[in-house]
This record gives sequence, C-alpha cells and structure tokens, in this order.
Amino acid sequence: MSIGGIEAISGFTPLAAPVVASPSAATAPTRGVDFGNMVLDGLERLEGVQDTADTLAVRAASGTLPNIHDYTLAATEAEVTTKLTVAVRNKAIESFTEIMRMQVG
Repeated sequence: MSIGGIEAISGFTPLAAPVVASPSAATAPTRGVDFGNMVLDGLERLEGVQDTADTLAVRAASGTLPNIHDYTLAATEAEVTTKLTVAVRNKAIESFTEIMRMQVG
C-alpha cells in the first residue's frame, strides 16, 4: 500500500511487517509477526525522526544549517509522526477498555 505524496518526505520508509520464515513453514501453521516487536520498531522510528529534528534545530539555531527548510520539514515530520503515534496509542487504549467491559458467557 502506498500513499501518494508521502514518498517525497526525506528518510520516510513505510512500516512493513517483516516476513517470518521458518524451515518447517510447509508443515507449521502460518504465524504473524509479534505485535510487540512492531510497536517497538515504530517507537524506535519515532525516536529517530525526533532526534533528526532536534539535531537540525540545534544546527539552525547555531547558524550552521545551510537550508532552514530542512529543519522545517524535519520538525513537521516529527510533529505529524508524534500525533499519529499518540492517536494509535489512544485507539489501542480505547479498544482495550472496550474489550475489558465485554461480558463473558
């Protein structure tokens, strides 16, 4: 799946679930990717985007950044990435709360 226009953001790589292959894949049932690893990978990517924006902010403030728009783009990318991460977190908490309210039996 590709979203038009996102490819233009420097350093952006869409999150794709890694494929898990095992030697006995023909006999064993297909197992999905560990959700926890996907969450950790997403958080590491968020941290990398924020670190890049912070580095460029320091360079812009010290006058060593030749193109100020590089910082502007990085800061906007970090802001959007953070907002998306928070939205996903909020939706996950909301879903968990809803599951806990379900009646069993």
